[in-house]
Amino acid sequence: MNVDALVNKAKRMCDSKGARFTPIREKVFRLLASTESGVGAYDLLEQLKVTESSAKPATIYRALDFLAEQGFIHKIESTNAFMLCHHFESIHPVQLLICDQCGHVAELHSSVLSHELSALALENGFSVSSQTIEAHGICKNCQS
Repeated sequence: MNVDALVNKAKRMCDSKGARFTPIREKVFRLLASTESGVGAYDLLEQLKVTESSAKPATIYRALDFLAEQGFIHKIESTNAFMLCHHFESIHPVQLLICDQCGHVAELHSSVLSHELSALALENGFSVSSQTIEAHGICKNCQS
């Protein structure tokens, strides 16, 4: 799906929830949609300053918080970075394959892994409310 189609889908979802998809939020969304790797908040800030010279760290963090609340992005905890979720129309378990050489991040949705983790958690008296699994390694392009 192209960036404009993703933006339109995000706007429709925000409209249906009564949430405001402001111009700054849209710009941050577009920045994240234009990359296949995780992007740190300060890198996003530098990119945003190209068009919004007065942007501050709080500007980025507020936009990222909003995008995360709407389910539009994933936070990559191990690298403290963010990536766009291309499947934000539904809540889903997430598995991320993170290349340690080029930074590419592939998003997977294995219900088998999700069910297995939930079953193991229940055996231990734990109830999983959300799930993101991160795996680090080398992508096929970097292995070549």
